[in-house]
Amino acid sequence: MKTNGENQIIFQKIVDHAEWQKASAALLLKEKAATHARDALAAERRRLPMVRIDKTYAFAGPQGKKSLLDLFEGRRQLILYHFMFAPTVPGWPDGGCVGCSMVADQFGCLAHFHARNTSFCLVSRAPLNTIEKLKKRMGWTYPWYSSDGSEFNQDLGLTTDKHEKYGLSVFIHDGKDVYRTYHTNGRGVEGLNIWTFLDLTPLGRQEIWEDSPAGGPRSKPGAWWRRHDEYESGAPKDCCA
Repeated sequence: MKTNGENQIIFQKIVDHAEWQKASAALLLKEKAATHARDALAAERRRLPMVRIDKTYAFAGPQGKKSLLDLFEGRRQLILYHFMFAPTVPGWPDGGCVGCSMVADQFGCLAHFHARNTSFCLVSRAPLNTIEKLKKRMGWTYPWYSSDGSEFNQDLGLTTDKHEKYGLSVFIHDGKDVYRTYHTNGRGVEGLNIWTFLDLTPLGRQEIWEDSPAGGPRSKPGAWWRRHDEYESGAPKDCCA
């Protein structure tokens, strides 16, 4: 056991490369098992029953009022982050929830979502002009709508009499009706990236290796990947996947 001076950091056992490689290989087997277990969980998630959204909601955006179906922007699926930004949230009105802000810093380029027929947006109870100020301050370009004046947050369980909640909901539509397929919060929003985000949706990554219900679109693993400015140009893929 080794320590590192004033910080008193306890280091692990020091070994030669061969012993380190052996321990690493043993851990890798467990990591692969965890990956396979996560794949199985995603397959089960894709088979969750859905609930139809029967109420009509209006969301305020830079281009005016939008319906929930409008938030899909013409795509089949919608991933919606419920960002805590309201008078009861610490930091109001100059800053949103600290945790939500850290999560939002990691959402990434939306072109990758769009390549899988999936849209992404944020929704908060703050008025639109307050949202726009914070959005500019933080340098975010994600679509961000206000549900101020509607019962959207309350109906979906994100606003209670006592406090606001954050979380992430997934929706799909059939051209007429919108359905909520999934919701998570707490540590469920940790570690999200383009692949794990898509794993939360009914259609998944839409790759042929996935255990998914029949009828959805499929492509070879990684065949749809592009640099985010190459999707519309149709530039050929040249990655190693």
